[in-house]
Amino acid sequence: MDTTDVPLQAEMVELVPNGKHTAALTASTVPSLAGDRFEENQTGVAEMEEFLPRGAEKKQTHFTDFEGKTSFGMSVFNLSNAIMGSGILGLAYAMANTGIILFLFLLTAVALLSSYSIHLLLKSSGIVGIRAYEQLGYRAFGTPGKLAAAIAITLQNIGAMSSYLYIVKSEVPLVIQTFLNLEEKTTDWYMNGNYLVILVSVTIILPLALMKQLGYLGYASGFSLSCMVFFLISVIYKKFQIPCPLLEQEGNITGVLNVTTVSTSDYQNGYTVLQAPEQDTCTPSFFTLNSQTAYTIPIMAFAFVCHPEVLPIYTELKDPSKKKMQCISNISIMVMYLMYFLAALFGYLTFYDRVESELLHTYNKVDPFDVLILCVRVAVLTAVTLTVPIVLFPVRRAIQQMLFQGKDFSWIRHITIAVILLTFINLLVIFAPSILGIFGLIGATSAPCLIFIFPAIFYIRIMPKDKEPLRSTPKILAACFALLGVVFMIMSLSFIIIDWTTGGGKSGGSH
Repeated sequence: MDTTDVPLQAEMVELVPNGKHTAALTASTVPSLAGDRFEENQTGVAEMEEFLPRGAEKKQTHFTDFEGKTSFGMSVFNLSNAIMGSGILGLAYAMANTGIILFLFLLTAVALLSSYSIHLLLKSSGIVGIRAYEQLGYRAFGTPGKLAAAIAITLQNIGAMSSYLYIVKSEVPLVIQTFLNLEEKTTDWYMNGNYLVILVSVTIILPLALMKQLGYLGYASGFSLSCMVFFLISVIYKKFQIPCPLLEQEGNITGVLNVTTVSTSDYQNGYTVLQAPEQDTCTPSFFTLNSQTAYTIPIMAFAFVCHPEVLPIYTELKDPSKKKMQCISNISIMVMYLMYFLAALFGYLTFYDRVESELLHTYNKVDPFDVLILCVRVAVLTAVTLTVPIVLFPVRRAIQQMLFQGKDFSWIRHITIAVILLTFINLLVIFAPSILGIFGLIGATSAPCLIFIFPAIFYIRIMPKDKEPLRSTPKILAACFALLGVVFMIMSLSFIIIDWTTGGGKSGGSH
């Protein structure tokens, strides 16, 4: 692809503030300045308008023509909620299979690399005036690049939405059972997770998913993040309420663990102490390597993927600039980094090696009628339910890019795509016996593409050679970044396949 006109394009984009084009930058002047550089933007108006309101002007607009209305704080909420996922429930299990120090190192590395890849995306979008992930792929490699990005986004977000609805399916019946104070589940329809996940999808998720502008979901994002903060506080509190070895309330011994009752008069915080057979049961591990360690990096990568949402949120940002959006990204990643680490640490220090891949299920072994854990379940269910519409937006845009390029906005198409997506994901959640392995697979394929490989190769391809030669430091770093993603993908897939063939993949890969 000829990039000789890119420096002029870059100069134009940076001289005129993003989203603040003056009257002098009219539709007639853009082609004379940049040739066909904005041709793909003009044909991509339909995809843009899925996120942006239709203006009063009749002339065609570009991604950089839109004046955003979303505030800095609301953008932080949106991006933080896009990062946050059900992975926070499985990170304690990941720490149990890596050790505290190794887990902290891996989590820090993934967070820093995610921030750097966002920097590459923002820099690439500033060069060509594009704020859509798939359009960057088109600008770099034409239709194959756009399709590759769209497929990776679709797989990644379908996997994420499936995990959220899987939690709804498994946790809502337990919440109802606790509210009704039932010892065992009944056969009533309101105790059937399949019916409940459909009910939640139709009454809550679908109306939010039909919104035309992503920025309005910031209020839902803020509430969702508040729920996860409550989850974190509860996990920390429970660490000091459930002494080790693992305790169960008197008369509620599940028989899952091989333990021996010490004394009926030996209580701590209302629990009967159970003596575990191992001497080092309550000793934390700092470095651990086993068959499940191979799942930890894909889980972490899956947990930090927010890159398809970065550019749409950038588009709707009020008074946008690359520096401002990078700051929003850094704050969002740092907040989620702290929440992930604290939830993993205190969850692990509560149950140590006995922590399950879904942390809330481990608390259920101690006391299924615990009021605080019931409230935590409701909070987590609220958080993941409100996250589904935000994740659905880039999937719908990817489908628009692949199938309806250049079409005007249509409410019928807007609604139809959302309904089809939710129907497919509900069927997947209902009929799939277990989706735990899917997370490991997606975290080892689409996640490294979206975080490592695509941002780096798009940057190398889009950045003009006369501005940054191939042997310049930024492009060498980007090439190393892409190579790291390829190595990560190959190694993760190899370990996961080996683990599956040896029969150890049933408990791994929870997001």
